[in-house]
Amino acid sequence: MKLSERINAVQARGQAGAGTAVLEPPAAVEPVPAANPTADAHLPPRAAVVHPAHDADPQQVPKAPGVDVFAAMKLRAANALFEKMGTRFNDAAVTEQELRSTAKEELTRIVDAEQVPLTPEERSRLVRDVADDVLGYGPLQRLLDDPAVTEIMVNRMDQIYVERRGKLTLTDYRFSSEDHLRKVIERIVSRVGRRIDESSPLVDARLEDGSRVNAVIPPLAVGGSSLTIRKFSKTPLTVRNLIDFGTLTPEMAELLNACVKAKLNIIVSGGTGTGKTTLLNVLSSFLPHDERIVTIEDAVELQIQQDHVVRLESRPPNTEGKGEVTIRELLRNSLRMRPDRIVVGEVRGGESLDMLQAMNTGHDGSLSTVHSNSPRDAVARLETLVLMAGMDLPLRAIREQIASAVNLIVQISRLRDGSRRITHVTEVQGMEGDIVTLQDAFVFNYSAGVDAQGRFLGRPVATGIRPRFIDRFEDLGIHVSPAVFASPLGGAAPQATHQGRH
Repeated sequence: MKLSERINAVQARGQAGAGTAVLEPPAAVEPVPAANPTADAHLPPRAAVVHPAHDADPQQVPKAPGVDVFAAMKLRAANALFEKMGTRFNDAAVTEQELRSTAKEELTRIVDAEQVPLTPEERSRLVRDVADDVLGYGPLQRLLDDPAVTEIMVNRMDQIYVERRGKLTLTDYRFSSEDHLRKVIERIVSRVGRRIDESSPLVDARLEDGSRVNAVIPPLAVGGSSLTIRKFSKTPLTVRNLIDFGTLTPEMAELLNACVKAKLNIIVSGGTGTGKTTLLNVLSSFLPHDERIVTIEDAVELQIQQDHVVRLESRPPNTEGKGEVTIRELLRNSLRMRPDRIVVGEVRGGESLDMLQAMNTGHDGSLSTVHSNSPRDAVARLETLVLMAGMDLPLRAIREQIASAVNLIVQISRLRDGSRRITHVTEVQGMEGDIVTLQDAFVFNYSAGVDAQGRFLGRPVATGIRPRFIDRFEDLGIHVSPAVFASPLGGAAPQATHQGRH
């Protein structure tokens, strides 16, 4: 007998127990998806706990046989939990773990008082679902706890996609209403001191684990509020992980390690969602532990493992349009903080000029990312970003700054099989006339083809050309095996690529 049938049978016999409310269609909870045993992860801020009865519009919840009865039980249990817990939800003296443990104990007693026959699995699922609605992020909590999910995309309250292994799939999870989705968005953004409303309808924020969050609400989001969460691994990925994934090779890792230790200025280039920040984290793991590192980001997401780190985060304007602190201002200020290394999460505006000048005035070993589709495009984009600084600089002067400041461009791409691979490791050699000269040290070998599942069989391979900065390694006593640059491709090495006028 199904759960809903057993519940209805108990009601018909009048065994629901004194004080049990009449079962009605749900007002605040979503249909129950498949169980996930990992549900005790990150929690929202205390002040953001919202009474579930306010999170729903019954008119927007599709009715399905067997769902309404269980959903109504969840709503009654959530309401009873609020009555019993009271102000303990906002008690700063109680830790998040203690709060969740106490809430689960209360929920167990509340469910027992319902006197409805439930299997142990159904009872556990009911307690977990109510705890997620009250203390967590509702239907997103199980997706956040699932380590296989790398990105969560809420197109509207009843359409949630996830990315697993680079592929997008539609889930059965849903919010009970648009208001329920808005409440979850407000819980997230309030945690980092941001706001979202009709006057400021889009926001970038982050979760407690550093996962990146972008939210857009009406009137900008015409079909309903949209929420995108790019999850970060609870355990930062290491260079060994990237080698196992096929993102890079051991030879490439050896070269990048030497480049970071030799204080080369490195730009990680790639499109959206290609893994630029993950690669930047791995590169930062090569930084010496005795150096002072200053990180500058729009929303803190870098997972620097060293101890001597100062993290700076930009700030949007307040409701009066004042108080904004930009990446460019933070970058200028960081030069007064005696940094050994400056790590900029991403350059997307005039701050690129300040970054290039810092690289050219003694702040070697800086790391940053930029959006572009190839190393040559990365140089062109840096030119454009410098022009956004508002300085009337001639193009040749900008290119000279780039050629002098940037030593290495690492291009990472998401291939059509969903995998993230480094496709180019390119040296910036200098200027030839008005042209910035680039030379590939590693390129991805597409000629290996694909397997039966459509996955690329190729890997990044050396071009056989020895970069000019190897001489700098020798001066610093940094050894790189000659085998790193041995080309497995055979034949003539590819010619240097150039970035000229467009």
